[in-house]
Amino acid sequence: MDGKIRDNLKPGIKVAIVLKKDQPTGFLTEGIIEEILTNSPSHPHGIKVRLTSGEVGRVQEIR
Repeated sequence: MDGKIRDNLKPGIKVAIVLKKDQPTGFLTEGIIEEILTNSPSHPHGIKVRLTSGEVGRVQEIR
């Protein structure tokens, strides 16, 4: 599934996100979605979410 389409994401699923500080390296952070922050149905760089850990980033992979 694609992390660039909002309909593929729901709170409670495990994803890998890229944090703003990690965008140059592409380092991924895993976690569980707490809240979806992007309102549009899709985004070319990934839908922005907040994880249960409080970290915010764009979804790169659905695990």
